[in-house]
Amino acid sequence: MAAPRSIVVDTGRFDEEKRVDMSCVAAELDSPTGKRYKEGKFPLSRWEFGAAFAVILVFSTGLLCIYLSMPAPEYAQLKLPRTISDLRILKDNLGMYAEVYPAKFILGYCSIYIFMQTFMIPGTIFMSLLAGALFGVFRGLLLVVFNATAGASSCYFLSKLIGRPIVNWMWPEKLRFFQAEIAKRRDKLLNYMLFLRITPTLPNLFINLASPIVDIPFHTFFLATAVGLIPAAYITVKAGVALGELKSVKDLYDFKTLSVLFLIGALIILPTALKRKRIYE
Repeated sequence: MAAPRSIVVDTGRFDEEKRVDMSCVAAELDSPTGKRYKEGKFPLSRWEFGAAFAVILVFSTGLLCIYLSMPAPEYAQLKLPRTISDLRILKDNLGMYAEVYPAKFILGYCSIYIFMQTFMIPGTIFMSLLAGALFGVFRGLLLVVFNATAGASSCYFLSKLIGRPIVNWMWPEKLRFFQAEIAKRRDKLLNYMLFLRITPTLPNLFINLASPIVDIPFHTFFLATAVGLIPAAYITVKAGVALGELKSVKDLYDFKTLSVLFLIGALIILPTALKRKRIYE
């Protein structure tokens, strides 16, 4: 009877392959969404780009219809302001139109504001100042909070559709930090989101895009946005009422204003901090 053959296993090769597999797993776990995107590579697939283009087309069509419905003399006055001087000129030119055609003006104003907020176009702070200048504090505040909440919600759903690769591409480290903070505060998530909305701890643009990626429920996102944006919106709208005295956008958020916002945020998050302290005692 022949002696059984001995089986030789190349353990070195096996260990090397195992190390490669484990390094791949570690790389995936290191990424907050389990994927890594090469730097410099466009982060959207064809269908994601098509979906984004379709949403842009719908908004653009609506804005075009509003534009065509305006009186011809007003066309040249439609320009997004980039400075306080531009805003004063726009306010003077559109003041009469807003009084004569209030419904059309508000429809156009809301469409532009929500469009800018959805697609992350800078300049909504000038739109908020314009609301205060044309409608006063109370009506201007309602208009700004409505548009800011609607635009943020629209951005939330757009990010849920195509935002994951974009946020991973633009803010990978900030996304990891945000995800870790959300994971620690699941029991009092609304308080934490209110704190973020009231204080300038994280940019609102980043919060809009990252919230669906880190699984923040929409009802929590919506409520925190609608309530948390009120203090900052009030400051901006009130400054718009006194637009002639405003020299720069930087004057809106001086040290005193920022201190008040952080104080309000601290009062909101205080119950959560006290509860966590009692748990660990």
